[in-house]
Amino acid sequence: MPNEVNDAVMGCARVLADHDGGDVLVLDLRKLSAWTDWFVVATATSSTHMRGLLRHVEEYLHGLGVDPLKRPHPAEDEQWCLVDYGDFVVHIMAAPARAFYELEKLWFEAEPVPVAPTGPRT
Repeated sequence: MPNEVNDAVMGCARVLADHDGGDVLVLDLRKLSAWTDWFVVATATSSTHMRGLLRHVEEYLHGLGVDPLKRPHPAEDEQWCLVDYGDFVVHIMAAPARAFYELEKLWFEAEPVPVAPTGPRT
């Protein structure tokens, strides 16, 4: 995998973790999927938090020259925001949606990489 993609994926995950995204996880799908290589998954505490996490991710990745294939516009009651960046897909989910869809179990063969915040939470 090119370092640029790896840096974007792991940086995106750190941005989510640093902005209080819950249980941030990167799933390596390179051996399992032909349509994308990575999932970045995080839990949001509310629709407002979800939109904030999305904004932070978009700002970070845009600064790297990486833009989504199509920009999502999550509604107020949205439970899942999926952002497709081609080589990787970002999933920002409300806790009930994450528990229901269980992406980690669906893609159980993927190698999970947990991502913690880079600094202490305030």
